[in-house]
Amino acid sequence: MQRRHVRIYGFVQGVGFRFAVERAASSRDVSGWVRNRSDGAVEAVFEGEPQDVEALVDFCRHGPRGAEVERVEVEEESPEGLAGFRVAG
Repeated sequence: MQRRHVRIYGFVQGVGFRFAVERAASSRDVSGWVRNRSDGAVEAVFEGEPQDVEALVDFCRHGPRGAEVERVEVEEESPEGLAGFRVAG
């Protein structure tokens, strides 16, 4: 089990980024959450098998059509045993 905390900067709000991440996470059985930040970034936490978590981090480096990702910050964290994936506030 692996956990990554990700912050995505650029033109990433208003382009369906959170919902694209939710679909990708659900298709890979990854738990966690994704939300918009007040500074215009998108923030997410992914927990799951290493190859699935890394695939989601890679997805965040490009995002869905319409997104313009400028940079991605990734932090390794200890898994908390999250269940399910949700779009938060």
